[in-house]
Amino acid sequence: MKMSSPKLFKLKTARAKPVDREGLEQAALMTELRICLPEVADLIYHVPNGGHRVKAVAAKLKAQGVKAGVLDLVLPMARGGYFGLYIEFKATPPHDAAVSDSQHTWIRKLSAQGYLAIVCRGHFDAMEQIRAYLRLAPTVVAA
Repeated sequence: MKMSSPKLFKLKTARAKPVDREGLEQAALMTELRICLPEVADLIYHVPNGGHRVKAVAAKLKAQGVKAGVLDLVLPMARGGYFGLYIEFKATPPHDAAVSDSQHTWIRKLSAQGYLAIVCRGHFDAMEQIRAYLRLAPTVVAA
């Protein structure tokens, strides 16, 4: 009886799961806002445009109005002559991503409509920018 040699299997190297640093930092910002600036936490919201989706889901969302490049956070509090604040949130360097062409386009379009649209790198930068925005006088619309 002929014995076959045991088959050798190639071991797979374990891959670390990718860390969503941007998501973690944005969640930390939201926690700090809830604690320190609850009036802001009540109004600020995230636009969930990013992420990887199945093609069918992506097509459905696009049909419902999802658009590439829309900024991550919206604060509908009028200050300093602006109608509100839009923030494109990026992780703290060196883990930050580049601002895409579609995001730059949205920043220009929002600015032209009277919004302050900015890029923040990390939760501390975003908190500092939100505090600076809140120090501006409330925008008054003349009737």
